[in-house]
Amino acid sequence: MSVSGPRRIVCLTEEPTEVLYALGEQDRIVGISGFTVRPAIARRQKPKVSAFTSAKIDEILRLEPDFVVGFSDIQAEIAAALVRRGIEVWIANHRSVEGILDYVRRLGALVGVAQRAHAYADGLRRGLDDIAAQAVALPRRPRVYFEEWDDPQISAIRWVSELIAIAGGDDVFPERALEPLGKGRILEDPDEVIRRAPEIILGSWCGKKFRAEKVAARPGWHAVPAVRDGQLHEIKSPLILQPGPAALTDGVREIARIVRRWAERTA
Repeated sequence: MSVSGPRRIVCLTEEPTEVLYALGEQDRIVGISGFTVRPAIARRQKPKVSAFTSAKIDEILRLEPDFVVGFSDIQAEIAAALVRRGIEVWIANHRSVEGILDYVRRLGALVGVAQRAHAYADGLRRGLDDIAAQAVALPRRPRVYFEEWDDPQISAIRWVSELIAIAGGDDVFPERALEPLGKGRILEDPDEVIRRAPEIILGSWCGKKFRAEKVAARPGWHAVPAVRDGQLHEIKSPLILQPGPAALTDGVREIARIVRRWAERTA
């Protein structure tokens, strides 16, 4: 059977790897990001040729890719280096739930399996709709503070903020979630968290363990309802901080579980 689309793909971030495996197109992948953890088998099967802000350009070229997929303007220099060497590169720049779903469809189309990708994205959408429907039944929606980094403190990116809403909570910094880069979501005044009084704190410190006790010990934070009631929870960064399928499945389900347990305790 003939194969349409690119045959030798390098994935500079995790989400294209996860999508291509989900679509059954993993044999096209010849290189992945060293930060890839999903699916676990990818780490055993594929050579690791990039980080997030850097890549092993010579190693990528030796793999003779006909298509390279990356994410965000942060990878612009990597993309430029590869383009100058004649490699076709696609850098996606989505930041929302709808953007992730559209990303799945576009990536599938680019590799020649559009129908399969549409079906997969539709399944992801149904899963989100089911979680949203369950959240409607909650007696009350908690105020939620999501912390992506601790020093400086960085609040939730847009897709995380939207997933909190789908799971039945309300992000206490929705206006900051619209900022695409982390520097736009830095909390210049950490006391603003105290004033917005979140009832749940979710921590996902991009690559390092969330320390609930350090958060609880911040000056004045004993007055925060989430701290007072012991509602500080870690969500592992691979589940929520990649703009791909993980966030729309395991990530949002973990948020929904925490919100539901909070609602049951406060009912």
